[in-house]
Amino acid sequence: MEDRSFENMLQSFKEKDNDTWLMNVMQLNMDCIITVQTQKAKSKLTSVAIIKVLGILLGLLWVWLLGSLGFAAYIVGNLFFAVSAGIVMLISIIAIIVYIKHLVLIAQIKESDTITYTQRKLAELQTSTLKITRILFLQMPFYSTWFITPTLLANAGTAWLVIQVVITASLTFLSIWLYRNISFKNANKKWFRILFGNSEWTGVTKAIAFMKEIDDFKNDK
Repeated sequence: MEDRSFENMLQSFKEKDNDTWLMNVMQLNMDCIITVQTQKAKSKLTSVAIIKVLGILLGLLWVWLLGSLGFAAYIVGNLFFAVSAGIVMLISIIAIIVYIKHLVLIAQIKESDTITYTQRKLAELQTSTLKITRILFLQMPFYSTWFITPTLLANAGTAWLVIQVVITASLTFLSIWLYRNISFKNANKKWFRILFGNSEWTGVTKAIAFMKEIDDFKNDK
């Protein structure tokens, strides 16, 4: 009896050791997966950050150019150009401010952060990207009015006026339509995928996908 009790106790210790070993291996696998996926996400965000920086630099140059030309147009009395340039410049300034905010969000994401925190920041970045894209499209109609002058209107024929109104009205309708329809609910539609097929958007979505894979793996375990 004593020998059997000893064997049972020894077997119990072995089973516990096996369980501990298995748990350690699973935890090691989990840590490795989290590290790799987080590094992948951070790499994608670094690419997005570079695009944001380039956007800010080009945006500042664009705002300076519009401001200079718009002010000159206002001085000589070309109100169509001044107003068109002013509105485009205002929207561009808003975009620059939002892009700076995006850089701050990206900088706040660290590899040591919790998965939940990282996912929240990525969702905030993705939502903000959608919002600023919607706003940027509102400037479309003003690209069809900057060249208009009082002299041109006075001497233009009926055909030109009709074409001008149709173009401006079409761009206005399209900009409003895009503003109202650019949302997550249309993310699977073809026009949305074409519109957001750039690295700036796909980089964020891939980073989110990497973090989701960690969640899926943890849930499976």
